Amino acid sequence: MKTLNKTSLIVFIAVITISTLAFTQIRPVSVQQPMPDFTLPVYQGGEITLSQLKGKNVLLIFPRGLAGKDHWCHVCNYQYAELADLETSKNIREENDLEILFVLPYSKEMVQDWVDKFAAQMADIEKWKNPGDPEKLDERGQRRLEMVKRYFPKNYTFEEGKVPLPFPLLIDAEREVSKGLGVFTTEWGGSKIEQNIPTMYIIDKKGILRFKYISQNTFDRPGPDYLLDFISSMKLPEK
Repeated sequence: MKTLNKTSLIVFIAVITISTLAFTQIRPVSVQQPMPDFTLPVYQGGEITLSQLKGKNVLLIFPRGLAGKDHWCHVCNYQYAELADLETSKNIREENDLEILFVLPYSKEMVQDWVDKFAAQMADIEKWKNPGDPEKLDERGQRRLEMVKRYFPKNYTFEEGKVPLPFPLLIDAEREVSKGLGVFTTEWGGSKIEQNIPTMYIIDKKGILRFKYISQNTFDRPGPDYLLDFISSMKLPEK
């Protein structure tokens, strides 16, 4: 058998390494394909590797994050509050053999800012729904009030600094996962802000992507009832 000399061996190892990196690189994924693996630190502590969650369903959510230089996306935070409330009242993770992950494309300090401002964000929504004198609103104001009540029907109130954190908040500070999956952007309606396009993935127990939503339309995202119904109806694909 012909043996490799030292130079050839180095080249061979380099080729294998490059091929492996190319194969494992995070890229946008289609439904019915394996979800790319990744490892990210968790705001609450430790880290999570997605592939280690095989055997569970996974709802992987990329909220928009910042909607302005000094404020966060209210719609995404309301969505988080809905899921946190369902987890508290109905144990949705245990009921659906499910893990729910939120990924934010920021540093731990920025995620702390998200936590610190969460209660105020929910208070903003309540103010929108309950203006001081709704009868004095003009036609445009009345339409906006109706829209807010329609899209934010439930009332969520939190004490400052006491935001429920039942779900791991993943810190994607280098944006490797967000950019790799094609959900990171700095452009939204003319605004120049580092943010994600709101995205949801449902991954089955074998690590296969079964559902994908990605949109900058803000109010078209599926609600928790639809997502949980979809998860409960999933059957594992045939081998």
